[in-house]
Amino acid sequence: MTELAGLRRATADDLDAVVALQRAAYAKNRPVLGVEPMPLLADYSQILLECEVWLSESPQGLDGVLVLEPRKDDVLLWSVATAPRVQGTGLGNRLLEATETRARQLGHRRIRLYTGDRLASNVAWYMRHGYDQERVESMGDRKVIHLIKILDPA
Repeated sequence: MTELAGLRRATADDLDAVVALQRAAYAKNRPVLGVEPMPLLADYSQILLECEVWLSESPQGLDGVLVLEPRKDDVLLWSVATAPRVQGTGLGNRLLEATETRARQLGHRRIRLYTGDRLASNVAWYMRHGYDQERVESMGDRKVIHLIKILDPA
């Protein structure tokens, strides 16, 4: 199994902890979006089977979850979530760095993601980390902004 510094790959035994962290991390987005955040609509037993789920842990427990979906031409950063108690500590930045590392390990130079259009602080955070807006998609009850980052050649 490929390693990412400081992270371990989730197993089925981690399902409950992953779901709990996702719920806690994304709860603040619900009132801003006016709908349930998309990561909270997912079936995490399927996510664990179909995606790479990486965990950041400390003696206090699960601190972060990184969900990556390697695809033919890119890596979809499906979710980056941190426990409320560690938000603002730089863990999210480290998880984004791990995403780049993993994309390079897989031979990809493109990372894509999407986030709610009303989550301006999230969009700004990704843009500060080198992501550019590709498009806006209407999904009925919400709009999402698709972002991309092209990695420099290794």
